[in-house]
Amino acid sequence: MAVQPKPEAHGTRTRLLDAARYLFWEKGYAATGMAELLERAQANSGSFYHFFASKEALLLAVLEGYLEGLDPVVVQPAFARHRDPIERIFGILEGYRERLLSTECRYGCPLGRLALEIEAENLPAHQLIARNFSAWTGAVRGCLEAARDRLPRGTDLDALATFVLTAMEGGVLQSRSHRRIEPFDQSVAQLRKYFACLLAGGKRKGAKK
Repeated sequence: MAVQPKPEAHGTRTRLLDAARYLFWEKGYAATGMAELLERAQANSGSFYHFFASKEALLLAVLEGYLEGLDPVVVQPAFARHRDPIERIFGILEGYRERLLSTECRYGCPLGRLALEIEAENLPAHQLIARNFSAWTGAVRGCLEAARDRLPRGTDLDALATFVLTAMEGGVLQSRSHRRIEPFDQSVAQLRKYFACLLAGGKRKGAKK
């Protein structure tokens, strides 16, 4: 049976993770210094090294946290608002739009930023980033699977889920750079048109049966 950490110890670890998530998103992984991290977390170096062997170990813990939080933080809120599986996909995208608007388009997908910044040789980090992306596309693929009978025969659901992720990441990236919501909205609008074409093709398939 695992030993439960003392409440104050658990709080320190949580503060370190919260500080890292914010600073890695705000400044980037490389630009985040240890002193700044400790100051934001209100912790000392001894506490840090009690929980994490290195800054890279902290990064891996942050990525694990994103993976664990994907379903409750990103997926389930969208699913709670929509019952239709296709609309659930766009509900997930709406969550990113809300984050962009609430930050005056300063929000950037933290995984996308880390994927670009972390050196290619850091395989453990990139493997965790890839697992996060796979979990994201897996949630979208589940929606597509639920709507399979409405899509044209032979639709590649894995490729389509990856396309949705690419549209989201590209839209967020451009809106962040331009500091306006239009690029994201345009990406989602084109994605909706594509889905409309697919669904129309699915209806024709059903009519031929």
